[in-house]
Amino acid sequence: MTLPMKDRFDLPEGVIYLDGNSLGPLPKGVAERIGRAVTEEWGGQLIKGWNASGWMAQPSRVGDRVGRIIGAPEGSVVMGDTLSLKVYQALSAGLQMRPNRKAVLSDNGNFPTDLYMAEGLIRHLGHGHELRVVDPEQVVDAITEDLAVVMLTQVDYRTGRMHDMAAITEKAHAVGAVMIWDLAHSAGAVPVDMTGSNAEFAVGCTYKYLNGGPGAPAFIYVRPDLADSISPALAGWLGHEAPFAFDLDYRPAPGIERMRVGTPPVLQMSALEEAMKIWDEVDMGELREASLRLSELFIAEVETQCPGLDLASPRDGAVRGSQVSFRFEQGYAAMQALIARGVIGDFRAPDIMRFGFTPLYLDEEDVRGAVAILAEILRDRLWDAPEYLERQRVT
Repeated sequence: MTLPMKDRFDLPEGVIYLDGNSLGPLPKGVAERIGRAVTEEWGGQLIKGWNASGWMAQPSRVGDRVGRIIGAPEGSVVMGDTLSLKVYQALSAGLQMRPNRKAVLSDNGNFPTDLYMAEGLIRHLGHGHELRVVDPEQVVDAITEDLAVVMLTQVDYRTGRMHDMAAITEKAHAVGAVMIWDLAHSAGAVPVDMTGSNAEFAVGCTYKYLNGGPGAPAFIYVRPDLADSISPALAGWLGHEAPFAFDLDYRPAPGIERMRVGTPPVLQMSALEEAMKIWDEVDMGELREASLRLSELFIAEVETQCPGLDLASPRDGAVRGSQVSFRFEQGYAAMQALIARGVIGDFRAPDIMRFGFTPLYLDEEDVRGAVAILAEILRDRLWDAPEYLERQRVT
């Protein structure tokens, strides 16, 4: 593997893309693959495509590809639906596993949708469950013997702060709690070992570091020894043991297949499957080392050239994911000015400028170039313009 692999992506000319932690760029070959799926498979095969082109098997086939990246064994990951639904599936299953416990622990660095889904599920159940939300630094001390589930995002979407998966899972299990990890900012960014962690569940999305495209399907992992005993709360047709028997009673499919819900998004899945091919050539250890080099160079250059910014991410790379965040009171406007000059990052309220570092298509020249433009924007107050101050719907 030689990094970067810029020739494997269709990046706009003159753009330095530091937002792969939010939406990965278009890998070469994906557009052609979608074209074939539309014209040759959908157009030429019509409904025969479910068998002839293997559409029905896609969720498990692509799931195994994702599984290799997150250290999960074959047959333990399945694709489909959105990350919100996968969170709901994992949490509902976890609560069923601990029927005599009523508390769920998370932290305020978790992505809000995970907390929303937990709140909604708790309201729907009406069994007196409680969601406890603490600061990330307080998680370990908050793991107590009354917990049913610990549900955390490994890498904080705002700051990049990274939880110790092995240590937290071990403590959760020591008190008898079920462990759920959200890998949205981990899969394809940092080495993950689901087997080694022994966690019961993991979920994640594929449109960030895995470059599956906007709306790419989410994944769910279930520890293999549990897969045949989970009772899915979302008992969908394609999670049935024999969907084409059209029985009126639900019987869950064996293993991870029971975590399927609805019809797989074939076109999105085809794009993801093509995008995932690059991971056959990637060593996650080497990728992580390159990510840390780029991130640390960025931090050093920003702190030298942009004194008005305050580092929001951990300085220690060992506890930081593949992103760097800085706080700036006018962060939104500054980011818009930066984007207008061809350096794309993003903003998270209230004051965080967020930059992702993906060594597949970034190098040191990109980092230095991005910081030079950022320094000019701050030095000359180029952000202080009406077009940059007006908030857009997506930040």
